[in-house]
Amino acid sequence: MAELLSDIAIQRELGGLPGWSRRGDVLTKTYQFRNFVEAMAFVNRVADAAEAANHHPDIDIRYSKVTLTLSTHDAGGITQNDLDLGKAIEGP
Repeated sequence: MAELLSDIAIQRELGGLPGWSRRGDVLTKTYQFRNFVEAMAFVNRVADAAEAANHHPDIDIRYSKVTLTLSTHDAGGITQNDLDLGKAIEGP
């Protein structure tokens, strides 16, 4: 099982993930797109990254708005897996 990260480690890593924030035991970010088709194309890219990492976010789709929530459920909070997936979602 992955180890929970310290508050300091999480804050340090969030500096490299623009728009992401911590809400208790999760990391979250909301993306806004021009329309539903663009939002769904983004969700499909996220699905590919999540499958490659074998780590899956919670995804809330509201027409052109997509909110991602990252947490390592079996560890009970935020681990390096969550930060790594956030970086993969943000891309190079």
